[in-house]
Amino acid sequence: MGVDRPVRTLAPRLANAFEALGVRTVGDLLRHYPRRYADPGRLTDIAGLQLDEKVQIVAEVRSASGVLHARSTGRPRVEAQITDGRSVLHLTFFAKHEGVAINRSRQMRPGRRGLFSGKVGSFNGRAQLANPDVVWFDDDEVEPGATPHVDERPVPLYPASAAIDSARIRELVGLALAPLREGDVPDPVPASVREQRGLGPLLVALRQIHEPDSEADFLAAAQRLRYEEAYVLQAELARRRARAAAEPATARPARPGGLLEAFDARLPFTLTAGQQEVGREIADELARSEPMQRLLQGEVGSGKTVVALRAMLQVVDAGGQAALLAPTEVLAAQHARSLRALLGDLAEGGMLGSNDVATRLTLLTGAVTGAARREAMLDAASGAAGIVVGTHALLEKKVQFADLGLVVVDEQHRFGVEQRDALRAKAAAAPHLLAMTATPIPRTVAMTVFGDLETSVLRELPAGRAGITTFVVPADRPGWLDRTWRRVREEVDRGGRAYVVCPRITADEEDAKDGGAREDGAELVDWEEAGAPTIGGPAPAPPRRPLRAVEEVAAELTARSELAGVPVGVLHGRLGPEDKERALADFAAGRTPVLVSTTVVEVGVDVPEATVMVILDADRFGVSQLHQLRGRVGRGAAPGVCLLVSGAPPGSPGDARLGVVAGSLDGFELAAFDLEQRREGDVLGASQSGTASSLRLLRVARDGDVIERARHDARATVAADPELERHPALRAAIEHLLAGEREEFLERA
Repeated sequence: MGVDRPVRTLAPRLANAFEALGVRTVGDLLRHYPRRYADPGRLTDIAGLQLDEKVQIVAEVRSASGVLHARSTGRPRVEAQITDGRSVLHLTFFAKHEGVAINRSRQMRPGRRGLFSGKVGSFNGRAQLANPDVVWFDDDEVEPGATPHVDERPVPLYPASAAIDSARIRELVGLALAPLREGDVPDPVPASVREQRGLGPLLVALRQIHEPDSEADFLAAAQRLRYEEAYVLQAELARRRARAAAEPATARPARPGGLLEAFDARLPFTLTAGQQEVGREIADELARSEPMQRLLQGEVGSGKTVVALRAMLQVVDAGGQAALLAPTEVLAAQHARSLRALLGDLAEGGMLGSNDVATRLTLLTGAVTGAARREAMLDAASGAAGIVVGTHALLEKKVQFADLGLVVVDEQHRFGVEQRDALRAKAAAAPHLLAMTATPIPRTVAMTVFGDLETSVLRELPAGRAGITTFVVPADRPGWLDRTWRRVREEVDRGGRAYVVCPRITADEEDAKDGGAREDGAELVDWEEAGAPTIGGPAPAPPRRPLRAVEEVAAELTARSELAGVPVGVLHGRLGPEDKERALADFAAGRTPVLVSTTVVEVGVDVPEATVMVILDADRFGVSQLHQLRGRVGRGAAPGVCLLVSGAPPGSPGDARLGVVAGSLDGFELAAFDLEQRREGDVLGASQSGTASSLRLLRVARDGDVIERARHDARATVAADPELERHPALRAAIEHLLAGEREEFLERA
């Protein structure tokens, strides 16, 4: 009885319902693990239920009616009450036939205990479940009047749907498990690894998680299956790493007396200890004939750009070219400006009077057209440009390089593997790869998502940074808001600049699903807040007011007395390239010292004079994004201040998030908090819609030790058998992991 047979052979009429849950084969069904377990010996607190909540509760029957009939239609029904010993919940069962109603009435014997599943509704002012699904914990054939026997084994509760409930899934899982023997379920974890780690057979774990006799059973099974998920994932990452290392690359050693040495000699500041250490790591790897595969992550403002530039200069000194790929035109243009400012005349190669060791820096984006575009493409193809900065335009087939030696991918999580590989394919030999991210990544995530890359971390901020102070401003306190705008005016009068960040562009866009905001990278969250009212609890919270928009806020600020006479600019993703450039240039020069923007300024925008940022509707942004945004201020000698304007009620999840952001400037600490709060799929980038999650039990926020053990074991397995020819079950598990959209989160490095 193979587990690869379609689930349709087990339940023909339910095949479509299973398909919607991502269950296509019997093997998928066995991997459709329970979400949680009901304890037949522990009654659910009925008073804590919420209206409109889908519930699965353990309770006892208190009373039941006989068969009742609707006056208008004559339709039979049965009414009952269940209790947890303190509170009562009403049930109503509607039946198509009299016989069905009679049978239901007989089942609802007082004292009988079961699992009741349904949506909490309200009728005549009282909470009720209408037509709930019921799983009894005793023998259905108990004689009337006899004391029911309750089976106190844990009852698995599965992710289900309207088309198929948890009880039916449990029944079919039992049918699938019953005939299986040890060899029927291929085990991805080799016997030698299982023995070393003290892991039992896979079939035993599957039986324990689906049919546990005790809590200890399903906890042990979950731990074993968690390790397996980590092992399969790490094996694929180890294979990718091994394949990359096997590709021949051109060594790019440092050259004395070259461009890098000239650049270092004129640096107006001293590199931090972290920048020097990471620089040495990168320099050593560039000098090897196997391609560097490194992820550089660091705190906001930690100096990743300088580290990347020094790597690019080393490659240019060795006769190669470097390409810096950025996700947006704004960021690409900002990188080009920053690199030219750092290089000075060292970026004017080929020009009259230029430095003997100078190179040329070229910008190529969709906004570069006509003669300028042809010139930029010629500079790249001829090798005249040692450094080419661009967006997706660099990926076009017409764009060629003379000798591409290093690919630097900024904010690499915004690029798919096809885009990255399209750029790498323009090199004759495998180019070195330096991926950068300004979002601090907890170590467990780095091991899980970027396990095929070596990771470097910059934590130390360059000397001279004055730091940032963060405050939360209640949106319902007019006096506080007035003070916010007076503070902005004070900073402008001192020669500073002010960002005002809004989650959307125009007032007529939808709130949470705002495409305009999301095109600029806003990660709006709606994890809380005005949920359904509790039964007998407070009334629902009033509707949240619309999110603030760039255009309306810019008009409002222009009219405010606190900012009278202060020019206000706007910046968002719908502006054309020239308008974006002009908006940033005017802001940097002080012609429009207040810039109202979407999150397009989140990364890469570097205006040292910017000293204050106001983030409106701050409670609707994620923790890491708030940290990235405030990193745009305090980048010069003057201290920065970030004002988080929030309508979140005190004590709500949104209010708690802002408190954490205001209380810490440690991006890694905030990223760890963010990871614990968010859905795992969001963190990993795995698709959650229409398919089973790739990681069912493994949680990177919790299972760092499991991931580390699996990483060690998987690397050893792949080192001994790179193509996994001796491990067909592991190879098949990897292929299943990578099926369809699930490959996305593995291919972000």
